[in-house]
Amino acid sequence: MNTHDPSDRSPAARSAHEAPSPDAASVSLAVSAARRKGLSVGVATGLYGISFGALATASGLDVWQAMVLSAIMFTGGSQFAFVGVIGGGGSALGAALAAVLLGIRNTLYGLVLAPTLPRGGAKGAARSLLTIDESAAVAATAGPPAAKRAGFWAAGIAVYVFWNLFSLVGALIGQSVGDPGAWGLDAAAAAAFLGLLWPRLVSKDVVAVAVAAAFIALIATPVLPAGLPVLAAALVAVVVGLLPRRRRADGDRVDATDEDGEQA
Repeated sequence: MNTHDPSDRSPAARSAHEAPSPDAASVSLAVSAARRKGLSVGVATGLYGISFGALATASGLDVWQAMVLSAIMFTGGSQFAFVGVIGGGGSALGAALAAVLLGIRNTLYGLVLAPTLPRGGAKGAARSLLTIDESAAVAATAGPPAAKRAGFWAAGIAVYVFWNLFSLVGALIGQSVGDPGAWGLDAAAAAAFLGLLWPRLVSKDVVAVAVAAAFIALIATPVLPAGLPVLAAALVAVVVGLLPRRRRADGDRVDATDEDGEQA
């Protein structure tokens, strides 16, 4: 009987046998790309924390209160809404309602990411904290499940670290600022909202909702207490989300066509 010892194979044959499959190699590349993207998003997003920290302490919060918001609430839009209402003279209840309403979107992200990410234990708790716009966006565009998980954790952890770091820097700066209006910090929340919103205006429907919400906020500001115009504007998106989707006149589904116009 002729036996074959694997150790007798040539180095080239062993190398070919041990090389990862094309699928494994592509997944590894996708994971590395997702991690790099998550880190870059974390650094860029973290810079907004300077504006938040400065606005928070200039609006009457102390450094510890500002840092607790960043560490526990940890969702930029809600944090800016909270300190914006407080700085405008609104009540703590109005500020909390505005923050909660804007934070509801993170729950929707969590539902979308549930099949890919852990749901229980310490990792599940960490995932719930790190589910934000940036981590959800990186995960959604990462490709295979392993890359989605890598992108989510890379972006979530990077944003958390840099956001809290720069929030502390901004809070220390804000303590030395007398009148927020003298430094333009009274407009910092609005500017940050625009910076976060602009890249998401990618369709006519989204632009229409944004314009309608801005109009509602504009007419509500002179007549409603601080904090309530934000809630009124946010209700525009809620109402639109509850409306049935428009259907094309030729049916619910549009068949794909090839270059010759024939049905695929």
